[in-house]
Amino acid sequence: MTIREYGSEDCACLARLFYDTVHTVNAKDYSKKQLDVWATGKVNLEEWDRSFKEHHTLVAVCDGEIAGFADIDDKGYLDRLYVHKDYQGKGIATALCNRLESMVNTGKITTHASITSRPFFEKRGYRVIREQQVERQGIMLTNYVMEKEDALC
Repeated sequence: MTIREYGSEDCACLARLFYDTVHTVNAKDYSKKQLDVWATGKVNLEEWDRSFKEHHTLVAVCDGEIAGFADIDDKGYLDRLYVHKDYQGKGIATALCNRLESMVNTGKITTHASITSRPFFEKRGYRVIREQQVERQGIMLTNYVMEKEDALC
């Protein structure tokens, strides 16, 4: 596995990986309606590209294929973390988080974790601050605001 910085040429592939991951990996914890409003398959690539460039964004590559990606802003908000369904459980999310957490010096990392990803973040030392309901197109999605103190851990 190689971890590299994001480039604009990655954006469409990351959008597809996001859609596929949500609709497969997260399907055990969310309904079809919830998955459809979370990942519609129609992201604004210009907005995503701008967001990725404004954040520290990393891409994991395995055997020449993008296997995952993640991004964090300068304030320590870990925004997106997605690993391709065929590369789950291979340490990719851990490697991405390790690198991202070391790129910011905020003393605290925050994320909004899905039901599916909550156990992963808990194992990394994040704690649930609160459960919340997020509305998308009239459909409610459960996620968790989670924090990890001392980003250098």
